[in-house]
Amino acid sequence: MKRAFVTFGILLVFLGYGMAQEDGVKWLTIQQAQELNKKEPRKFYIDVYTDWCGWCKKMDQTTYKNPVIAKILNTKFYPVKFNAESKEPVEFAGHKFVSETNGGRTTHQLAVALLQGKLAFPSVAYLDEKLQLLTVVPGYFTADGLEPILQYFATNAYKTTSWQDYQKNFVSEIKK
Repeated sequence: MKRAFVTFGILLVFLGYGMAQEDGVKWLTIQQAQELNKKEPRKFYIDVYTDWCGWCKKMDQTTYKNPVIAKILNTKFYPVKFNAESKEPVEFAGHKFVSETNGGRTTHQLAVALLQGKLAFPSVAYLDEKLQLLTVVPGYFTADGLEPILQYFATNAYKTTSWQDYQKNFVSEIKK
């Protein structure tokens, strides 16, 4: 009898049942994203967060678990999570960034550089394939609010269309 359960369990695993499905965004480190970018260039989506940020945690629990958002981030970008208070040195785009202590808090130089000194959490830095900063978008977003922004950059619409015009077109396409 025990043998039958083991055989049945192996069969379920083989067929893909009973396995925990990975849902949500498959986050990378800065180093992993840079290595992957050398082989297959993509834009970077860098979620700059802190451990104490409640809205950052809410995005993790809701927005980033949305299948549409996860698919766009996992296929069109290199999604990176970066803790703005990380203490580890980071090499990015040929520069070494370290952590600095400002009063009681530690702020990482890379967070300061990516967010252009405007430390608000959560914030997302969008970079092109050559690691050039396209823009920073601060604040919490639901999946519905984030999707048009992701599409704007993923489809390269930012190169030919203003954000205001794109937003109008995106909303009218959804209503059709």
